[in-house]
Amino acid sequence: MRKNLISLAAICAALLVIAFILRNIAVGWAPPRDQYPVQGISVDESHGTIIWHVAGATGVDFAYIQATDGADRRDANFSANVEGAREAGIRYGALHNYSLCRLATDQATSFVTTVPRGDNMLPPAIRLAFDNGCGDRPGRALVLSELNTFLNQIESHSEKPAIIAVSREFEEMYNISSGIDRTFWLEANFFPPDYATKPWVMWRASDMRRISGVDGPINWNVVRP
Repeated sequence: MRKNLISLAAICAALLVIAFILRNIAVGWAPPRDQYPVQGISVDESHGTIIWHVAGATGVDFAYIQATDGADRRDANFSANVEGAREAGIRYGALHNYSLCRLATDQATSFVTTVPRGDNMLPPAIRLAFDNGCGDRPGRALVLSELNTFLNQIESHSEKPAIIAVSREFEEMYNISSGIDRTFWLEANFFPPDYATKPWVMWRASDMRRISGVDGPINWNVVRP
């Protein structure tokens, strides 16, 4: 019995060491620069106060900064993050989390009154993912109609076509990539995604990476060359 307990303890210790090693690999991993020269982050107020010049020194070429969520919520750190990214010389764009529970026009109003118009900004991004706080699942035709309304209004404001960041689950239910003619930003840790009917332009390659200047894990994104 004692020998079995010692063996079990040794196995558990070995598994803990392996898990520690794998975690360290995961939090430091990014796709190779020779394949994806342009890489960046997406952040929101949960990351606290970002030291942007430090983040830039780690290889952040661009940043998508959350501006709004649904029709009511504005990210508390949006303005500070925009200013920090600008001062650090990092290209930046605004991100909106789209809600199936709110009218497109209300969400667009929130976005355009939060995000300034600027020629130096990246195209606006809209993220489509199921929210635990919203249980609505309208039909595809209504979703596409509302999305087009939202896109028309924010693109009129930004004067740039938007990029759509869509989760696998949202795409599987609504097939957004076949219904809307925009560029797409897909998500998959470590391995390039293939769940949309159009090739991705941007890939969220990891939601585990940690870098200097930012608290907690971040979304690390790459641009297709």
